[in-house]
Amino acid sequence: MASATLEQPSWLAARRERAAALSASLDLPQYKGHPGWEFTDISALDLSAYAPASAGDAGAVERAEALFQGLESPYVLTQVDASTVAVPDDLPAGITVSSLERAAAQHAALVEQHLGTIVTEADAFVARNEASFAGGAFVHVAAGTQLDRPILITAVQGAERSALDWRTLIVVEDGASVEVWEQYLSADAAQDSVFNTVVELVVGENARLRFVCGQGLSERSWIFGTQRAEVGRDGALDWVALGFGSARGKVRMETKLSGPGADGRVTGAYASHGRQHVDFDTTQEHAAPHTTSDLAFRGVLQGRSEAVWRGNIIVDPGAQQTDAFQESRNLLLSKRAHADAIPGLEIQANDVRCTHAAAIAQIDPEQLFYLRSRGLREETAKRLVIEGFLAALVERFEEGPVREVLGGALERRLGAVLGAA
Repeated sequence: MASATLEQPSWLAARRERAAALSASLDLPQYKGHPGWEFTDISALDLSAYAPASAGDAGAVERAEALFQGLESPYVLTQVDASTVAVPDDLPAGITVSSLERAAAQHAALVEQHLGTIVTEADAFVARNEASFAGGAFVHVAAGTQLDRPILITAVQGAERSALDWRTLIVVEDGASVEVWEQYLSADAAQDSVFNTVVELVVGENARLRFVCGQGLSERSWIFGTQRAEVGRDGALDWVALGFGSARGKVRMETKLSGPGADGRVTGAYASHGRQHVDFDTTQEHAAPHTTSDLAFRGVLQGRSEAVWRGNIIVDPGAQQTDAFQESRNLLLSKRAHADAIPGLEIQANDVRCTHAAAIAQIDPEQLFYLRSRGLREETAKRLVIEGFLAALVERFEEGPVREVLGGALERRLGAVLGAA
């Protein structure tokens, strides 16, 4: 189904106008001159050289290699460049899945209530996104509604030298439960483009959201992301991030546990090679007592690729009985690969348990020797060690479809990284 031109509500038009003015006044963050950007140089980016995304060709979906394969009967929302090409039409009562632009026109009060309330700090990329996002994705799950099939959202960039501003808003009302998978893809493996995403996740009281977000963009493209969630009282967020594609960029992931008893679990993986540069900046903010968070990132780096993970646990005043953990572990497959892992703590309460861990290492030669002494070839032994390293992430999920789909995505990416060595 091709997207149709919709009349933009006045409140959204006004917001876009303000964002456009702000975007014009903000400079792009400078390498080593802007907090949080000390390790990622984007001085070579000329945004004016990339045309805003326009109507897309639905055939680009077939040319793009999907990250998430084997999902069982998902409800599908697909966009190519600026065109929504597929939306689900068999949704049960209490569920809304549509482009964000259509939702703003048809469910104006609901979208206006939430849009821009989770991501509130506007940098150059956020302002640009608000001014220019096209299509986008909106998911709303009414209070008490349980959806037993996953939702699969796909954004495909098909045009060379284009810039796509992608916006996602997911609202899970009190007592509701849903699983959403979102993937960012390029139609051409050599495509030079810019993908700029803003994601807002609203998890109500006693609600459950599993959000799996992965990017398999062209390794010549740029990616910039600002993704933030707020979790209400006794709510639970299970958030997964996969960073496989792009040449350079930065993705921020922030989780705010705003109600007592809220829980946030974040799992991330990246696998890079060549001259790729991956940058994840994560925050776990505990804003209420008796909240828990558990974050684990693992990366595999080949060639001359680089990875940055910066993680921060923030415990607000009064957020007693906080239990928070974060770890980042990197496996370097070549002598010229490089990783930086920077954990941090900001604790303003006195009855908490907050811990972190970080490690960067090469493959243990003793493990290789052990496996080779059992008759395995060096390439096979090396792959087994790497698979074991990544298996710790997959095992964070229950046996079944989720583990199988994520495991398959990691296995395919690992094959591509090792095959390019």
